Amino acid sequence: MKTNVTMKDIAEKIGVSSVTVSKALNDKEGVSEELRDRIKRVASEMGYRINTTAKSMKEGYTYNIGVIIPERFIGRNQSFYLHFYQQITAMLEEYHYYGILHMLSSEDEENLTLPRIYYEKKVDGFIILGQISNSYAELLKKTEVPFVFLDFYTDQAEIDSIISDSFYGVYELTNYLIDQGHRKIAFVGNIYSTSSIQDRFLGYYKSLLEHKIELNKDYIIPDRDDRGEYIDIRLPADLPTAFVCNCDEVAYNLINKLKKAGYHVPDDFSVVGFDNDIYSTISDPKITTIEVNVAEMSRIAVRTIIHKIKNKERKFGRLMVKGKVIYRDSVKNLRAR
Repeated sequence: MKTNVTMKDIAEKIGVSSVTVSKALNDKEGVSEELRDRIKRVASEMGYRINTTAKSMKEGYTYNIGVIIPERFIGRNQSFYLHFYQQITAMLEEYHYYGILHMLSSEDEENLTLPRIYYEKKVDGFIILGQISNSYAELLKKTEVPFVFLDFYTDQAEIDSIISDSFYGVYELTNYLIDQGHRKIAFVGNIYSTSSIQDRFLGYYKSLLEHKIELNKDYIIPDRDDRGEYIDIRLPADLPTAFVCNCDEVAYNLINKLKKAGYHVPDDFSVVGFDNDIYSTISDPKITTIEVNVAEMSRIAVRTIIHKIKNKERKFGRLMVKGKVIYRDSVKNLRAR
């Protein structure tokens, strides 16, 4: 592979001018999104590297993005958000940016303490991955540093956010359970914890409404406390036939709890989850779930923050990415009895 690839080399390879290549690689106007992506892909394949140090000195950018993840989302053997972070850093590479991971401690969030990378001016913007408090979001707004929310949103509508379609995903899962003959269906998740869990609960509830199934309040089962720490899942006295869990880790924990109590999944209970992360496949049985399109959400988040850095007045609103149902072995068809 040629080690000193130039913009001229890339232009000749694609059949465009060097000016067009320069505009695409520097994310300037005058190039279509399709051609921009193609130029960046070819540049990467050819081994082209921008001298970010010289570029930083010339343009005043650090070419770093801070990825802030509240520690409660990755403090319990969780891989989901770390997988998100890997995707984000891969997408940032296409824009010749680097991702700096910052774990937001509960203490810093509560005391409204900004990351050190902000005070040291080491980043051009932030991607906030995982729900933060409204107070902390207000603090970020005061910094005037561009930022986007990823995988959650709040009632602060002016903040751009990229989310998975949690509502429709769980709506589909609950419809599937009902189609399999289940009428006594519980929801496992603290509905006051995050916007994602709330949307998943509402998707579950909509499905019940459409099928004229009355909501049983005993079937709304908390899985975590107000700090986001998991708690023991307490089963209702009148047991359901199926559980809709707000994420795969909770579904995995529930299946193990049911096993310890002498039950079998799916023979005694059906269980579904959300995310399609590692917990859905290491579980026995493997869990029917919603696959979150992590790659697409990461791509949109990176593109959004880069555009906001170039133009701080740009607004994108709330962008939603649909997932898909992954059917596995954790649901029993009651109609087959």
